[in-house]
Amino acid sequence: MTAIDELPPTPEDGPAREQRGIQSVEVGGQLLIALAHQGRAMPLKELAREAGMAPAKAHPYLVSFNKLGLIEQDRDTGWYGLGRLALQLGLMALQQTDPVRVSTPLLPELALQVGHTIGVAVWGNRGPTIVHVSESPAVVHVNMRHGTVFSISDTASGRLYAALQPTKALQALYEQERQTLDRALPAWDAFYAELDDIRRHGVSRVEGAVTAGVSAMSAPVYDHRGQLVVAITAIGPSASFDHRFNGPVAQALKATAAAVTQRLGGRRPAEPAPG
Repeated sequence: MTAIDELPPTPEDGPAREQRGIQSVEVGGQLLIALAHQGRAMPLKELAREAGMAPAKAHPYLVSFNKLGLIEQDRDTGWYGLGRLALQLGLMALQQTDPVRVSTPLLPELALQVGHTIGVAVWGNRGPTIVHVSESPAVVHVNMRHGTVFSISDTASGRLYAALQPTKALQALYEQERQTLDRALPAWDAFYAELDDIRRHGVSRVEGAVTAGVSAMSAPVYDHRGQLVVAITAIGPSASFDHRFNGPVAQALKATAAAVTQRLGGRRPAEPAPG
């Protein structure tokens, strides 16, 4: 059986074994990896060096990739860059990647690391909404429920969206909170100005704002447009919750959010959207 014909193992085959591939494809793929890593067009000698091969060996691969549209060669400079097909594949991958699905496998380890319950919140029609929860391993912990909608004004997830991705819809929900809550809230402009710490540190936090003795912290996940698509939130008893912006909980949340952002092909916007 050739490498091309080999089928993936079935349950009857026992534990999965490493499957054979086509070596020439893997070798040529190093050229595409080098282009993606550098993020710019490159001359043949430099591209070949980055891919760990001689220019004479790299050139036939580039000719084939050019025919497929994976790379393009500039007619004036002769430099090689990623082509139309590579762009189309990248866009398709971005469209098919679900930020919640990418985030979910990382949550149990994060909950174990910080010792608090971790939730993923997305923007729903009524505000930030919990869609996945990984319970804390601690004996004493705070529960979050799927479908819970967070307040914009005084929860970590809500304040994160308000600070980093303000929209007219979000502002309208905040105004509704001002009218319905039994405590006075500042006007939107004043509230937005209060969130400068979140924009500066890239993570939001609250201490007992909704429930006495409960603290929370939330970090953003961005998509390829620089749009906030997921808030990864830790919640736990205030007595054991490190709410410092540079503390271990904040660092762990930001590292996980950054890993998901990278997997999505996302980017953090240079400046937060205006309020």
